[in-house]
Amino acid sequence: MAEIGLFFGSFNPIHVGHLIIANYMADYTHLDEIWFVVSPQNPFKGSEELLSENTRLDLLELAISGDSRFKTCDIEFALPRPSYTAFTLQELNIKFPMHHFTLIIGGDNLQSFHFWKDYQRILENHSVFVYARTGILEQQNIVNHPSVKLFEVPLLNISSTYIRQTIQAGMSIRYLVPELVRLEIERLNLYHLPK
Repeated sequence: MAEIGLFFGSFNPIHVGHLIIANYMADYTHLDEIWFVVSPQNPFKGSEELLSENTRLDLLELAISGDSRFKTCDIEFALPRPSYTAFTLQELNIKFPMHHFTLIIGGDNLQSFHFWKDYQRILENHSVFVYARTGILEQQNIVNHPSVKLFEVPLLNISSTYIRQTIQAGMSIRYLVPELVRLEIERLNLYHLPK
């Protein structure tokens, strides 16, 4: 049975911060592979400035090309929207019964985890690996759940929002995203404000 880490996100766009987290989880845990699950629509986020799921998937595939530990996953593209992690896990368990799935989430997501649909069922059936973010975890009761494990991952203080704003300000995103991703964003003129 393969141990698969599921890293959910809009990846709008994928950036080096995401890859540092995935690399850490691949290196420092028992996980065999990290699957980047592209969310067409996050139930807690609006869809403004959200590229099509296929474009975000293409950028992600460019970002992880050459690293056999990483895979893309588009399972949510065919599921009802908004995407609920509990439903996605249910589908993955049916489709890949030979795998065991672990969630990879940030401390900010752990803070709101009790609002997630069927969160108790998720905790009963899956491990949750948390890359901690300073100042968020101390007051969380859920942090002591036996399925939850915290990791001190080196984090970069960048976000996809920051990258989009940088592009719209006409500045370079070199070193913020993998070079192949940067070149594709520039080639397709993505994230620019309409003229």
